[in-house]
Amino acid sequence: MAFRTIILLSCLAGFIEAQVPFLGACPELKTMTDFDSQRYMGKWYEAERYFSVFEFGGKCVQSNYTDGIDNNINIISKQTSSLTGAKSTVNGAVKKNNSGNSAQMHMTFPYLPVDAPYWVLETDYDTYAVVWSCTNFGLFSARNAWILTRDKNPPLKVMEKAYSVIDRNLISRAFFIRTDQNCPEEF
Repeated sequence: MAFRTIILLSCLAGFIEAQVPFLGACPELKTMTDFDSQRYMGKWYEAERYFSVFEFGGKCVQSNYTDGIDNNINIISKQTSSLTGAKSTVNGAVKKNNSGNSAQMHMTFPYLPVDAPYWVLETDYDTYAVVWSCTNFGLFSARNAWILTRDKNPPLKVMEKAYSVIDRNLISRAFFIRTDQNCPEEF
């Protein structure tokens, strides 16, 4: 009985971390080679994302990436609640791992019970980035994906570049939600 409880709690923790459950294991996706974390630094706006509880009702989502300690990356993520108008900020980190692939990292936030994969599938550093997260739980996997852009309201040609990365990696576009970036002011 205790073994079943541990497995159930592990699965629930994973579904909190990455919100779209799929039957089957995480797909084998290739991240970009020679990821340059210094060029990745700065402000990114969330253009689209898979549903996630920790961003429920969020609009005007933006994150600022800066140098952290121990060669990690600090994240300050901000959003406005579309339900209440309240603004919130959360601090986290993207930790580089020892896999030898600089684009395969892990993110930590205070509300996540465990580290979540943070894989940069592709970025041109100046206009878009496609980020992927997936965790295996036996017969299921929990997946999340983001399209980040440097512009609050990116032009169609930038989104098309990101969509081509998503399509090339066979990531379903059906689960993407466009992030409302229409806010009167930034914070």
